[in-house]
Amino acid sequence: MSSDNLEKAQAEGKYIRKIRSFVKREGRLTKGQAAALERTWPRMGLTHEQGLLDLDTVFGRQAPTVLEIGFGMGKSLVAMAKAAPEKNFIGIEVHRPGVGACLMDAEEANLTNLRVYEHDAVEVLRDCIADNSLATVQVFFPDPWHKKRHHKRRLIQPEFVEALRKKLAIGGVLHLATDWENYAEHMLEVMSTASNWRNLAADNMYIPRPQERPLTKFEQRGERLGHGVWDLKFERVA
Repeated sequence: MSSDNLEKAQAEGKYIRKIRSFVKREGRLTKGQAAALERTWPRMGLTHEQGLLDLDTVFGRQAPTVLEIGFGMGKSLVAMAKAAPEKNFIGIEVHRPGVGACLMDAEEANLTNLRVYEHDAVEVLRDCIADNSLATVQVFFPDPWHKKRHHKRRLIQPEFVEALRKKLAIGGVLHLATDWENYAEHMLEVMSTASNWRNLAADNMYIPRPQERPLTKFEQRGERLGHGVWDLKFERVA
C-alpha cells in the first residue's frame, strides 16, 4: 500500500493490519470434531460476513456477554459457560480443530449460551462487535512470542488494548493471563500506561487466579514444575 493510500485509510478510521499475532496451523480434524462442527455450526457458529451482531438476537435474550479471544481447544471456555448460564459467551479461535473440539464439548454439555467464530479476532472486533456491548473480555495464555525479535507479534499491544476498551461497557473488565513472566511484565506495562483503565489488583500488579478461570491441565503441570502464572484484571473506567 502506498503512503498516500495508507494515510487515506487511517484518516477514514480503518485499522491496517500489518503484523499478525498468530501463525495459522492447519491441523487435522478428528471425526468427532468434524461431526460436531457439522451438527452444531448452524446453531452455535458465527461468521465475520454476518457483520455487526445484535447480541440480544444472537442469544435470544439480554444478558452480560463475555468474549474470549484465542480459546485454544475450548476446555476452559466451555467450563466457564457451563458454570455461568446467566451470561452469554462468545469465543474466537483461528484453528479449526480447536473450534471443532470446543463445539464437541459444548454439545456434550448442552450449552445454549455459547457462540464461536473461526476467524481473526482483530477483524471480528472491528466489524462484528458493537462498542460498549461487552461485560468482559478474556485473553488466556496467548502466544508469548518469547524471542525478543518477535515481541512485536504479541497480541497485547497499545492499539489492540484500545480497540478492546471501546468494545467493553463502562465498568467492563479485561482479564489477561499468561505463564511467561516476561509477557506478564509486558502486559502490565501496556495496561498501566493505557488511558481509562483501573487495575483491580490491590497492589496495582497481578491478582490471584480468579475462581471463574478454570485451572487447566497444562497449568496444573506447570505448577508442579514450579512455573508461574500471572493474571491481570483491568476495569474500563471511561
